[in-house]
Amino acid sequence: MSKSGYRRLAVQGVLAAVGFIILVSLGVWQVQRLQWKEALIARVENRLKAEPVAAPGPGAWPTLDPVAAEYEPVTVTGRYLNDKEAHVVFALTEPKGPIGGIGYMVMTPFETADGWIVYVNRGFVPRDRKDPASRAEGIIDGTTTVTGLLRETSRAAWFSPADNPAHNEWFSRDPAAFATASGLPGDKIAPYIIDVVFDPNLPGGLPQGGETLVSFPNNHLQYAITWFGLAIALAVIFTTFALRQRQR
Repeated sequence: MSKSGYRRLAVQGVLAAVGFIILVSLGVWQVQRLQWKEALIARVENRLKAEPVAAPGPGAWPTLDPVAAEYEPVTVTGRYLNDKEAHVVFALTEPKGPIGGIGYMVMTPFETADGWIVYVNRGFVPRDRKDPASRAEGIIDGTTTVTGLLRETSRAAWFSPADNPAHNEWFSRDPAAFATASGLPGDKIAPYIIDVVFDPNLPGGLPQGGETLVSFPNNHLQYAITWFGLAIALAVIFTTFALRQRQR
């Protein structure tokens, strides 16, 4: 090979090495993500089996991390403010109960004996049962105890339609926004939501509780194998190319 040929090969080798390092780094990152996801799944599975604890009150809110505490079983006693429920548009494609399809998750503010309020996701209703009057038998009045899973709040995805407070149709799961639209005091609203468990004794069966989706896609091993495979393929291809260049 001429000197210019060696120089070209050296530059190509540097580029191939950079590509190899990037691909290996992506593979290592996916392995780390795999370890994190498996630990998360194990933690949530253990948490779902735990006994319910008291739902965090205002004293715990400043340091509460709803993401870290998500899916923790909690319980709270108080009363529903049924005239202020919010309706979150929802497609229940894999219902655990008898009813599914397009409808709403009913978010009802729940006032505790201590005066603070937490929004409770009472469950799913189909579109034609949005009006509380159409499912009056399922309305719970008076003091009651709610047991469910602590869930983090969320804003609507960027590709979702905008929330429509005027028609009480939401794509966000945002208690602060619900409270503002309902005229509830924002400083008394818990920074999380409680998804109720299924109640087989609820008259009329609506809202249909217990529809919390606990699913964590875990494809990180496949991604890691793909990145490492590409790194090996790049190394083999460049080595073969370099040997042929030298032979020429």
